[in-house]
Amino acid sequence: MIDDTEEDHEFGLEDDSGAVIAAVGRQIKLWREEAGLRAAELGSIIGYSENLVFKVEGGRRIPKPEFLDKTDDAVGANGKISAMKKDVEEARYPRKVRDLAKLEAEAIELGAYAGVVIHGLLQTEEYARALYAQRRPAYAEGDIERLVAARMARQVVFDRRPAPLLTFVQEEATLRRRTGGRMVLRRQLEHLLEMSQLRHVEIQVMPMEAEEHAGLGGSHRVLKLKDGKTVGHNEVQLISGLITDPRQVQILEMRYNLIRSQALTPRLSREFIEKLLGET
Repeated sequence: MIDDTEEDHEFGLEDDSGAVIAAVGRQIKLWREEAGLRAAELGSIIGYSENLVFKVEGGRRIPKPEFLDKTDDAVGANGKISAMKKDVEEARYPRKVRDLAKLEAEAIELGAYAGVVIHGLLQTEEYARALYAQRRPAYAEGDIERLVAARMARQVVFDRRPAPLLTFVQEEATLRRRTGGRMVLRRQLEHLLEMSQLRHVEIQVMPMEAEEHAGLGGSHRVLKLKDGKTVGHNEVQLISGLITDPRQVQILEMRYNLIRSQALTPRLSREFIEKLLGET
């Protein structure tokens, strides 16, 4: 029997996930009661603890697909509970992450400049977890796992076919900061080298010796979409925003093109990362 040893999920990430999971939980409770089952009885039938059933029904635990399928069979919902799997899957991730993933799925070209940390699409799971763990005010453990899972899920963009052109410019400082410790950084640098070998991916380094460059205004990305539109995206501290105004997008695109021209070439960047790895 599966128990409730996992952390409960807390929905305080400024999105609608909590409402979705609460609604799913209410529906499960209604179907259970209609079937004349107590929570303990349902748990026994589907192989979950009574406590976990109560948490799902109360919206404090995101049910896994198998939980929904087994409950559907147990209460005779004829597919109505199983049909909620897509809504639940989307609710695992914050709305801004879902929106970004949709944009990335539509992009034929994505360019990103990262000046503070390794760009999210290039992060290893360990590195991402270390970043979220040090946030203040602190995230609950369940939220950290949810956010890490969401970040990792977005990396399917690398597997898309036809493959989009993905270019990244990383500040040298982001490659030196030992986020999560020495071994986490080593694995992160190794991952960057692996990703740089993909034919549709180019990673460049902005060296610290560059006295000035076009990215000093902050991290940003530019996405060219299938329909011919180009949009920008900024994320600083508590603000994450999509930029669609043509004039502002044009400025971001111009700056990103300048940043790429001012950074080390992809080949020299790879050599630079290899050197850093040897020193780490």
